Amino acid sequence: MDGIVIINKPQGLTSHDIVDIVRKKFGIRRVGHAGSLDPLATGVLIILIGKATRLFRVFENLDKEYMATLTLGAITDTSDSQGKILETFSIEGVSQVQFKELLNQFTGRIQQIPPMFSALKYKGRCLYHLARRGLTVPRQPRQVEIFQIELLRFDPPLVDLRIACSKGTYIRKLCEDIGKQLGCGAFQSKLNRIRIGPFKIEDAVSLDNLNEAHIRTPEFKAAI
Repeated sequence: MDGIVIINKPQGLTSHDIVDIVRKKFGIRRVGHAGSLDPLATGVLIILIGKATRLFRVFENLDKEYMATLTLGAITDTSDSQGKILETFSIEGVSQVQFKELLNQFTGRIQQIPPMFSALKYKGRCLYHLARRGLTVPRQPRQVEIFQIELLRFDPPLVDLRIACSKGTYIRKLCEDIGKQLGCGAFQSKLNRIRIGPFKIEDAVSLDNLNEAHIRTPEFKAAI
């Protein structure tokens, strides 16, 4: 049993939770995922099965596309709605014209400092373990690329965006940085990944409907 499955991840589960579910469903140990999603996030998650786990780096490097909602007027310790609100701000005077103009600054190659609540490691320890203890450590900025940001809805405090980006981009950090530039703060309140490389949300299957017929072999190699 070798191939990939495109899962439509529900909210509330970690990417590792999905791996465990697939292991039990198919009775196979060699299962992994390429491109994790936070529990808050939903959408496309590529699950690698059997020999396909060797292709982790190939799938991880694919570009991605998201539908995101950010909430203006506050910042949280996790940069998303699951975190503790640290500070609130007035959003009076923030206009749609101003917001659209600002998006130009976040298009193209940008420098992004990874959030503390992430799986990146510092001296062998995951950052989120340190963050949960209230610790902050230095993180080096990383270059990522935002291919496109489209404003879909501007209804303060809520703003909907469609974002196409390179691997390694943290959307919740992008939301926070946009809010910082606006001067009113912002955090990510919803996130749905709608594409990884050529694999779209329309290709994804729910956990309830998952069966062996959804394992793609061997055409998954041609798909990338």
